[in-house]
Amino acid sequence: MAEVQVQEKGGKGGKVRSKKQNTRVDMTPMVDLGFLLITFFMFTTTFSKPNVMDLGLPAKPKEDQPKPPPTEIKLSNSISLLLGKDNKIFWHQQDNTSLNDQTLNETTYDREGIRKIIEKAKAGAADQTKFTVIIKPTDDAVYKNFVDILDEMAITKSEQYGVTDVKPWEKAIYDKKVGNNGAAAAPATK
Repeated sequence: MAEVQVQEKGGKGGKVRSKKQNTRVDMTPMVDLGFLLITFFMFTTTFSKPNVMDLGLPAKPKEDQPKPPPTEIKLSNSISLLLGKDNKIFWHQQDNTSLNDQTLNETTYDREGIRKIIEKAKAGAADQTKFTVIIKPTDDAVYKNFVDILDEMAITKSEQYGVTDVKPWEKAIYDKKVGNNGAAAAPATK
């Protein structure tokens, strides 16, 4: 609490001076209240839980087991999505002989874009139970677009999907389509 301390001087005669009063504030209750408030707010706040995306990854094969044969996916049961730069997405249902810059189609990430294309391809699949979406992010793709495509897999209920590298023949058509003229190639030296 606040105290007033007064010093008494001897009773000698002379001028009567007003007594100086020194004030001293005890800070102990204020510190106690501060710590009580800090602990109260620490215990009553809810900490945000990190959002984690669940990815079903295949089990790593054991060393003594033979490597399984590569999975063959029919073109009629699949669609390939190429995630490009500048929030662009391209799709096709072609093999390496029939893919060209006219058959590599561009669309958007909204519900009228890629969602409709996935649903249309799934409806037109020869075997809808084996319909597979093949996601191929390019080196220019951003993480947000990859997460958006994984969200679309959940929305369209496409349970079979895979993430793989862009094939060289797809990369050549992609570069031609977006106008990359060998930008990744090393500059010539003198």
